[in-house]
Amino acid sequence: MTDQRPSGGNEEEVHLFVERMAMAFADVGFPRMAARVLFAVMSADDPLTAAEIGERLGVSAAAVSGAVRYLTQFGMLVREPVKGSRRDRYRMPDNPWYEATITKTGLYKNFIDIASGGVAALQGRGTPAGERVAEMRDFFLFVQEEIDSLGERWRARRAATGHGGGPED
Repeated sequence: MTDQRPSGGNEEEVHLFVERMAMAFADVGFPRMAARVLFAVMSADDPLTAAEIGERLGVSAAAVSGAVRYLTQFGMLVREPVKGSRRDRYRMPDNPWYEATITKTGLYKNFIDIASGGVAALQGRGTPAGERVAEMRDFFLFVQEEIDSLGERWRARRAATGHGGGPED
């Protein structure tokens, strides 16, 4: 078992960071426990088991299980087996924000494809309903193009600065 104190800094301040970020994410629809797990792992220097995450958050390992499944599905956490054990450890992937937002944009392609089928079913833009669905499809096409462009700019910025380039880097 690893040391359960958060990495660097004041333990209470780190706990406050985890809980505040989790609440901010929950306020925009992200599952609260998943957000708590995400920021608990982010605040650790080393990968953590579900039991270690639960200990940091004051919840059971079982409560952590659905959250890690959710986060690994979206590329926000990476699961690694612990040698000689049936346990897994969880860590942040390299550049998880890119992974979760840019590489998982199959979501938009799916929306675009389904909406295109809806436009065809509604006989194109010739009806108010067809126009609304076409507008939605066009918006998702625009978002997909912008996300692709953002990804290119983000990769260029990281390459130029060697990190994210934020104010505290």
